[in-house]
Parts: sequence; C-alpha cells; structure tokens
Amino acid sequence: MTVATSLITLSGEDVRWAAARLAGRVVRTPVVRSAALDALAGARLWLKAENLQRGGSYKYRGATLAVGRIADEGRHTGVIAQSTGNHAVAVALAARERGLRAVAVLPVDAAPAKIALVHAAGADVMLAGHTLDDRLAAVERLRVATGHAVLDAYDHPDVIRGQGTATLELLDEVRDRGAHLDAVVLPVGGAGGLAGACLAAEGRDLAVYGVEPVGNDSLARSLVTGNRVTVVPEPTLADGLRPAQVGRLPFRIVQHAVAGVVRVDDEAIAHAVRLALFEAKLLVEPSAAAALAGALRLAAAGGLGDIGVVLTGGNIDGSTLGGILAGHDDSGRPAGNHDQEVAA
Repeated sequence: MTVATSLITLSGEDVRWAAARLAGRVVRTPVVRSAALDALAGARLWLKAENLQRGGSYKYRGATLAVGRIADEGRHTGVIAQSTGNHAVAVALAARERGLRAVAVLPVDAAPAKIALVHAAGADVMLAGHTLDDRLAAVERLRVATGHAVLDAYDHPDVIRGQGTATLELLDEVRDRGAHLDAVVLPVGGAGGLAGACLAAEGRDLAVYGVEPVGNDSLARSLVTGNRVTVVPEPTLADGLRPAQVGRLPFRIVQHAVAGVVRVDDEAIAHAVRLALFEAKLLVEPSAAAALAGALRLAAAGGLGDIGVVLTGGNIDGSTLGGILAGHDDSGRPAGNHDQEVAA
C-alpha cells in the first residue's frame, strides 16, 4: 500500500526507515502477556507497553523523528506543538535533546499531570481555550511571532512514520516468539498512530482496528461518508482522544486499509485501566486503555485468536486514577457481576 498526496508518498518502507533511524534513541518497549487477561478475553492478547516509553507515551517516537529532521535542517530555533498532552511532552523532550526551544499549546482543561510533565520537559506552556480551533489560532500567532516550526500531533509524515514503529516492533516480536497476530488494535485521536500501524502492517495478513470513545468518533463517521467528518467532542475519560476531526494525511492512509473502528464508553475504558493495572501490572492512561477495551470487544465477537494491543501511554494523574479505582473489589475487577463487565 502506497498513499500519496501532491507532496507526500508514504508506504511501509517509511516505517522501516524510521525504525532504523530511531534505533537506540527510543525505548524498545516490552510486549506483555497476561494469562488472566487471555482467559477474560477468550483470545491471546499481546500488549505493547508504550506507557514505558520515554515521556510516558509512543508520541516520543514521532516527535524524536520529526524534531531531529527540523534540527538537522537548521532553519528554526524552536518548535511549536499543540496537543492535549502527550505530543507536547514528547516534543519538549525531543527539542531539549537537540537544543531547540519548545512551546506547547494546550487546552485550558488539559490534565494537570500532563501540564506538569510538559513543564518538566523544559517547554513553555500556553493554555488556549477548549477546542482545536482555539489551539490552532494560538499556534499561528506564535508561529508568526517566533518563526518556530510547527509540529502537528498527527497530520505530519514524520509523526506517522515514527508512531508506526511501535506497531512494527510489536509485529516483529510476536513473529520472533513463534506466533502470528490476527489483528492489531490502537486508540484513535487524530489517527496518526493508526495510520502508522496500517503502514507497518503492509503486506502482512492481519487486520488493523481503531478504537474511539463514544461521542468522539470522527474516524468512524468519516469512513462511512468517505470524507473527513468534524464532530463536537464530548467529555470522556480518554482526554487524548478528543480531536474534532482526524488528520487529512492519516485519513487518506487508513481509509482503505483499516478493518474497522470500535466505539467504547467511559465504563469500558475505566474497566480496561483496572484490568491493565491488576492483571497485566501496567499503569496506563485512559486513552491507551481504550485500545484494550476495544480489543476485549473484538475478542468477544469471536474469530480472532491473537490480538496485538498498542497501549499508547501511561500519563495519568492521581485524581483520575483514584476515581477509576474506586469501587473495585480485591481482585482488581469492578464490584458486581464480573461477567457483565467483561462482556461490555
């Protein structure tokens, strides 16, 4: 599969190139198995623990690749990133490593933990409204004032290439361990990571699925219409999955490559956070847990024996985690009818 725009052509070779360029610069995160999760799912789950990546998310992969190219070109002294959190953290870390200034534009309701991480990574922070349009307007003002390069969170070829390396590593490790994935599942915000996964899966016999929170399903609606659909983002635990519209380049890549999109609600996402923590011993943020929630629903439908799940990040604040954990029993599962919860 080769996807082209008037300026950009991307294929699976781009992800393999990115993997070679990032070797030794990003963490090759582990692929975790859990017998308890397999039993609950009725399938074998292979969890790519990108919560253990530098900066706490797989966003570091794309940011490192993109910021590295900006630094090598030498035309800019800094970078600007708009984000709900993880992309900004990743860009700040990558910029600091290459001696560039970073400015992060975040929504006013960004998670406090992520704002703190952005500051700790050395970036300046600007809070701008609640919507993507608010943030983009602030980015443009900063670009004009500073001359810095703008690094989009998902609609950027290097971000797609870099994020795709997480899926590539997952596929290669499963193969090296003598197994074969039937499907790989990723959460969807702007769809850059999903696009990278589709490229990484090129030429392989497996299905790629995206997962969106209910009410934040731009991709699912766009696939139906054949054109990108703008939604009014609804509140969700998965704060990193709330773009009003998927990216233009990601959509062109996934439109004819993705097998489908699963919608999950906050109850399923919270349940998946608990399962990841208590059964797989992995602390993940709700946006990452959405992928596990989606994988559980796909497994319940049957027909998939081995499912890869990219757990994209682990930057969760204490208050959110406390709220999610409230009400669980000593097994780590929600109190009440466990069969009903898992089936959800």
